[in-house]
Amino acid sequence: MDPLTPRYRSSMPAHDVYTLPVDLPVPEDDGACDHLPGRSLPDIELSDSDGRPVHLARLPGLTVLFVYPAMGPPDREPVGGIDAWNAIPGARGCTPQACAYRDHHPELLARGVRLIGLSAQPAAEQREAATRLGLPFTLVSDAGLSFARRLGLPTLSFSGGVLLRRVTLVIQDGRIEHVFYPVFPPDRDAERVVEWLSRRDGGSRAD
Repeated sequence: MDPLTPRYRSSMPAHDVYTLPVDLPVPEDDGACDHLPGRSLPDIELSDSDGRPVHLARLPGLTVLFVYPAMGPPDREPVGGIDAWNAIPGARGCTPQACAYRDHHPELLARGVRLIGLSAQPAAEQREAATRLGLPFTLVSDAGLSFARRLGLPTLSFSGGVLLRRVTLVIQDGRIEHVFYPVFPPDRDAERVVEWLSRRDGGSRAD
């Protein structure tokens, strides 16, 4: 098992990965992403959930890259326990966030926006999540954290693994134009991004 990824155990009964608990701790802006606006993405080859190579720095046009810790399956929970996971500010909510982006994907496409999710999970776990949730966009694996370390993305440690903290980047031709951090609640991230893009474009939409 990759030491950077969290371990899971069977969960009986399964916990609800689709709904956010009402008492989650709210993450604070600790300045960990202050250096990101205006930065160019590192030109590092990653792989998507289907094993295809991806160079995020070379993607033309406008890209929304939402970075998340980990999408766990509904029949398993982290070895450290779901209560411990919930207690980390900003950790819980990857599945609701991805589902919200799925639902807002047509609006992003109408604006000519490419949508990509990025985590430190291995491609096989991402593929399971993408299939189960019916995601119409790409998930990219940074299992070795090479991209995250070069860019200086914030991380968190849990149950012997290192994961990426939640941050959403608006990227124009390989350069970061805007940063959403901290992202909370995660199930409203897609809505906020669409609203920001609407203001950015003066309400206009791509044909």
